[in-house]
Amino acid sequence: MNGLNRQQLLAWIAAGAVALLVADYLVFEPLGRSWKARTAELARLRKQVEDGTRLLERGESLRARWAFMRQNALTNVPSQAEDQVLKAFENWTRDSRVGVSAVRPQFKRGDDEHATLECRVDAFGNLGALTRFLYNVEADPLALRVDVVELNARDDRGEQLTLGLQVSGLILNPSASR
Repeated sequence: MNGLNRQQLLAWIAAGAVALLVADYLVFEPLGRSWKARTAELARLRKQVEDGTRLLERGESLRARWAFMRQNALTNVPSQAEDQVLKAFENWTRDSRVGVSAVRPQFKRGDDEHATLECRVDAFGNLGALTRFLYNVEADPLALRVDVVELNARDDRGEQLTLGLQVSGLILNPSASR
């Protein structure tokens, strides 16, 4: 090969390499990024469709659960709701034969649609009485959720126990008065 042909061949190879680099930078990399973004978006949309399908399948049971919660929610007047919870604790205490050293209700405003009445209870008794008390709290249809349960022994043998219990009661559409 003579020198001129060799120079032309090398120039064409160099131009081809530069063209490939430019094509990679301007075409292939943006296509790769858009492909990855499209794949991620499709995965996100598939997950949303799956979640929506599961929600539709559970729709009737969710509506029934919500209707039950609305029916058994605390009254929307905070002072009456507090009285409702205190009377319920009185009944559960009497039924389970536990001693209660403190009941501390606290009203917490949420948004315009709901509020909660958090209540901290300190009780004491034997294991059977405390489990019956917890069962009564959980089995009652009143819209209460057990948030915290603390159990400690009062004696060396563990026959006398203390129970720290925090529950939250649901108040729907709370009134402006406190």
